[in-house]
Amino acid sequence: MMTIRAVAAAAVLAAAIPAFAQQAGQPQLKIDSANRTLTVTANESVSVEPEVAILHVGFQTQPMDAKAAYAQGARTSNAVIDALKQAGIPATDIRSESQYLQRDYTPKSHKFLLTQQWTVRTTPERAAEILDIAITAGATTSGQIDWDVKDPRALEEQALDRATARARQNAAVLAKGMGVRLGALLYVSNQLSAPGFPRPVMRAFAMKSDEASQPLAIEPQKVSREAAVYAVFAIE
Repeated sequence: MMTIRAVAAAAVLAAAIPAFAQQAGQPQLKIDSANRTLTVTANESVSVEPEVAILHVGFQTQPMDAKAAYAQGARTSNAVIDALKQAGIPATDIRSESQYLQRDYTPKSHKFLLTQQWTVRTTPERAAEILDIAITAGATTSGQIDWDVKDPRALEEQALDRATARARQNAAVLAKGMGVRLGALLYVSNQLSAPGFPRPVMRAFAMKSDEASQPLAIEPQKVSREAAVYAVFAIE
């Protein structure tokens, strides 16, 4: 979607419209016979297939006394990490997010839970496979996946280039339609954003080998960046 706003102030309008209210954070431009301007806002986005999958995997023990919860957590933790490394995931692509021993707040319970969470970086093609390996090894609170590209900055620059070109193109078309000549650029600003998507955490329980099934069918989400350009041009 794209919004275009144009203001052309001639001498006859100057007395009636002394100034044009800008959006918050944008410069206040006085409009009179000596200051004729045209303003455009253009939004563009770029979407590409992901190059990186960042899996969030972890586990939580069953309620038990603190010492037993810690011991069980240590066994599960080592089992998950060993399985990931055996699957070819480098240690540098496994990062701890959180780990904590806490009281089980179920009414009348005096037991404890140990929780641990990691991020695992892999390719989109291996996302389902690696998730399945982690769950089979004991990851019970896993499933969230973040999709990304190797060079996010390059994707942002593509979106900004498109929005910039669109802003100038629309300004030229609008000036021509109004019968004026597009002059110098007086002011420009931009804003970049990445669309957000809900990322529910899937809770699963490790299965015995005789109950093993095929990995989940996971379809990678495209990676997108959006850019908005606000520009003010003089008109002649």
